[in-house]
Amino acid sequence: MRNKRWWKWPGRVLLAVMGLVLLAVAGGWLYLRASLPALDGMRTVPGLQGTVSVARDQHGVPVISGESRLDVAYATGFVHAQERYFQMDLLRRVAAGELSELFGQRALPTDQAHRLHRLRARADLALAALPAGDQQLLARYTDGVNAGLDALGARPFEYVLTGAAPRPWRAADSLLVIWAMYFDLQGNQLPRELARGWLRDHTDDAQRAFLAPSFTPWDAPLDAATVTGDEAPIPATAPAWWGRPRAQGLQTPRRLALADPSVVPATAPRAEPSIALVPTLAESSTASLVPFAQPSTAWLNTIGSNNWAVAGSRSDSGAAIVANDMHLGLQLPVIWYRAALQFADGKGGQRRVVGVTLPGAPVVVVGSNGQVAWGFTNSYGDYLDLVEVDADSAHPGQVRTPAGLETPVVHHETIIVKGHASHTLTVRDTSFGPLREAGGKTYAVRWTAHQPGAVNVRAHLLESVATVEQALALAPTLGIPAQNMVAGDSGGHIGWTIAGRIPRRAINALNATDASYPLRADDPAAAWQGWLGADDYPRLIDPAGGQLFTANSRQLNGAGAALLGDGGYDLGARSRQVRDGLTALGPGTGVKQVYAVALDDRALFLAPWRDRAMAALDAQAVAGQPLRAEALALLRSTWTGRASVDSVAYRLTRGYMYALYDILYGGADQQLSALDPKAGMAAASARWPVVVARLLDAQPPAWLPPGHASWHAVQLAALDRVIADLTQDGRRLADATWGQRNTAASAHPMAASIPVLGRYLKVAPDMLAGDQHMPRVAGPTFGASERLTVAPGREEEGLFNMPGGQSGHPLSPYFLEGRDDWVAGRATPLLPGPPVHTLHFSRP
Repeated sequence: MRNKRWWKWPGRVLLAVMGLVLLAVAGGWLYLRASLPALDGMRTVPGLQGTVSVARDQHGVPVISGESRLDVAYATGFVHAQERYFQMDLLRRVAAGELSELFGQRALPTDQAHRLHRLRARADLALAALPAGDQQLLARYTDGVNAGLDALGARPFEYVLTGAAPRPWRAADSLLVIWAMYFDLQGNQLPRELARGWLRDHTDDAQRAFLAPSFTPWDAPLDAATVTGDEAPIPATAPAWWGRPRAQGLQTPRRLALADPSVVPATAPRAEPSIALVPTLAESSTASLVPFAQPSTAWLNTIGSNNWAVAGSRSDSGAAIVANDMHLGLQLPVIWYRAALQFADGKGGQRRVVGVTLPGAPVVVVGSNGQVAWGFTNSYGDYLDLVEVDADSAHPGQVRTPAGLETPVVHHETIIVKGHASHTLTVRDTSFGPLREAGGKTYAVRWTAHQPGAVNVRAHLLESVATVEQALALAPTLGIPAQNMVAGDSGGHIGWTIAGRIPRRAINALNATDASYPLRADDPAAAWQGWLGADDYPRLIDPAGGQLFTANSRQLNGAGAALLGDGGYDLGARSRQVRDGLTALGPGTGVKQVYAVALDDRALFLAPWRDRAMAALDAQAVAGQPLRAEALALLRSTWTGRASVDSVAYRLTRGYMYALYDILYGGADQQLSALDPKAGMAAASARWPVVVARLLDAQPPAWLPPGHASWHAVQLAALDRVIADLTQDGRRLADATWGQRNTAASAHPMAASIPVLGRYLKVAPDMLAGDQHMPRVAGPTFGASERLTVAPGREEEGLFNMPGGQSGHPLSPYFLEGRDDWVAGRATPLLPGPPVHTLHFSRP
């Protein structure tokens, strides 16, 4: 009898354990359910001027309607907090350098890099400097955010996993969210200047003019058919470092798409916020830098936004058509929150603004107000200077800046590190910015983000402009990272300018200093003279061709180009393809045709590289080399002329181009990595493919890299590298399609923290058509964050998609809503549909 009871105990224990597991799963599920947002009901809110409603359609897209703009700001904050509070928290922490408090030492390098700028302290000063009306807008939005957070039945699940409690939102935090955009959109400029400083120190003038050209034949400026001027000749000699291989046994930081975006590497300080923790607003935010020798074929696309407008003279309705196609990091939740805002216009009517908002801010970033539509792309002007400062032995503790001798102000920044002792960062600040050491030199970091007026919420004024002229007049006053702004109005007019502040440099015809290289303290270009005046901003309205376009490359051929400088322009092929695609539309075009330009994945830039690869694989090269012969056959048979998912030829061609980069620039990159993990030759000049193409076509003996008998041998070495990479571990070359490489698998930052439920925080891998240097830019962790096309006044015809849904909650039906449409490029209506849920707010 005892023995029978004894054998029953293991079964009872097993049942008890299973019961506890089920209870834990049920408890977790109930907790997650409790943190879902309220979709229906009535809430009373003290301080409202009237009633407000949030009417969500079947996709979770809300129409937020109220009698006043301040009431709508309150409801917008409420909705943002309920759907995306953790994302908002990460954005403010990214800017302030406070991620380590949540994620421990793995986030410390990023916090150190960002805390150098002391933006938390600057935010309070910037808030106090705002006009009273803008402060009131932020105050009401902040009230809504904190009410939305408090109204959740449980704190967002991410805080349970990190063991932290969400801190209340402050009005100044919304300004930090804008500064997070600065890191994303201009954060690459610091390592770029370090790279260009190294390049200047290791080349002569002729070599540098050739290796870092100011333009390429691919450029398509807005004010000319092409950039005029002669290309720099190929110099008689190459630099000493040219073509030198990387030192054996050393690993060089390179761009790597993390297999799981929730894994954060401990790296050297980065100049951008997306350390696989948060989706942020940037072309450059998609790749994490880790010490890893990466095969050339795994390089990522990191520049990609487009926008354009077609004038009413060419549209089917007489209204302008505006398209915006911002490319950012692909994570969950997506960066944008769609919304339509409705409120009284102060003239007895109603104003409706539809587009995308950034959780953490109370404004529509890109959209249409019924009379004017607008969109942005990163302008890549030169908005950051590194100014070399010297110590003076006669004046200990002082440095010589452009303003003379200064004693730096010392700040001790305390960084809270989860699970470890706090870290103290000493920041030495000058009138020209904080000091940064690199390569044995000391630089003052002079950045527009530090200047008074760099951040504000004046973008809400775009909601009320009635013409393109009014929109462009407002653009220079916006407190955002300087962007290409393209706008169109219901009267058919279109325009372009720079939105955001531009520094006025002390540069004239006698002092043509290129400020994209580090400056000496005695260089007049190092002295900024405040902000450029609105009347001095370059702008174009109603050009003769009836179209405008930008794609992160050089915008202007004329004198306006000097005002902007070169902060890392793309090489221009994408702009040219957008321009020609718009031109081909002809008169009477509609929204659908203009939208389709964003899906153009023709490989016009890469096609000549395929020709070079095939020419290199001549009869002698493939004789007795079966893999080379197979590669040649695949280059012929699988080329579709596009970056299509089924093309092996596209992947081979692209890998060949990047393998040539590794052969020619790899040794230099290894030296540059000592300055900054991102300070490579590709950072020094994104136009390197044009440089390499000129060398391959001219084949100058003086530039032949050491260890290679001929330029033909160089090309074969590059092809062999690609073939070896694609056939490692027994893989078949014929299976190495572009889709196998260009696969996106977006994930929530916390996916790896939930072993059982983590799979619900990810999407299945999607093969993506498209690549860099074409309108449809797409990569494994980078792509179109939204596609929006609209004719103002005809928003019911507007089209939209984005790579994920409205909610950051995995149990929400709106978590992944719309992803399939985005992958396929299917356009869905811009305006929200009929309401299926309505939440009301009223006064007590």
